[in-house]
Amino acid sequence: MKLGRIETAHGDMLVARAGERVIDLRKAVEMFLQATGAVDARSQAASYVPADMNAFLARGGADDDVVRHALDETGASHSTAIEAVSLLAPLDAPGKILGVGRNYGEHAAEGGLARQGCPRLFLKATSSVVGPGAAIIRPTGVTKLDWEHELAVVIGRPMKAVPQAEALDHVAGYTILNDVSAREFQFDVSPPQTSFAKSMDSFTPIGPWLVTRDEIPDPGALKLRCWVNDQLMQEGSVADMIFPVPYLLSYISQYMTLDPGDVIATGTPAGVGHFRDPPRYLTPGDQLRMEITKLGVLENSVV
Repeated sequence: MKLGRIETAHGDMLVARAGERVIDLRKAVEMFLQATGAVDARSQAASYVPADMNAFLARGGADDDVVRHALDETGASHSTAIEAVSLLAPLDAPGKILGVGRNYGEHAAEGGLARQGCPRLFLKATSSVVGPGAAIIRPTGVTKLDWEHELAVVIGRPMKAVPQAEALDHVAGYTILNDVSAREFQFDVSPPQTSFAKSMDSFTPIGPWLVTRDEIPDPGALKLRCWVNDQLMQEGSVADMIFPVPYLLSYISQYMTLDPGDVIATGTPAGVGHFRDPPRYLTPGDQLRMEITKLGVLENSVV
């Protein structure tokens, strides 16, 4: 299932993609409950499908049998063409966003850096999240603006000290994330300010869809490609990760509870701008296109 959020005149709405259309999740559940004879189907539907994606995931999300039955049986009658809606980030305010640095072997090598013995983690501010089609804003004074194309893991069930073998059972799904970075704050100052360099306004484009884990049985098989102005800049495989997804989730959960709606940005393949010769930084007018197998395409421009 591909889940998302759209903007409407009556507020944000959770939707599911069906071909080239999107289905109003709450309305589909309401009509399904009405058909089964439920009393006050509207208020029950609001409980099954809260307006907030984090709350929806905590409530059971796409794993809820009522939601899945509703989409199968009544969804088609409450759909809209994708081109007629405005897509938002599938999660507007994750509880926390954790990034993993230097997690691809080829990316570590392009920077002349050794493979790490344990994950290198940092935080990204949730206020930096924007959706597909939104502008990436280059702050005044930032000249080393860079891209990092990443697979993002979205948590669906609380995780604390979870073994690797059970880690994927706690995943709601996957999406695309651009870990935009102001490299002068990451590399040119002492001490480095990694979280700040990656948390400025608009520095975390996410989307377009949250693809549920049943559609991605093996995240290690996913391929990533990134274009800047139609030039292919990054092409890699999740299989090149130094620390695979189950290891990362298990490792983090030993020290920090992960909650529904939390996001783990799992690292980027080789091909970022900073380590090119000469370096290639983003400037206003640049167009970015990021693609991951089965997850869709995330596009944003720089202003």
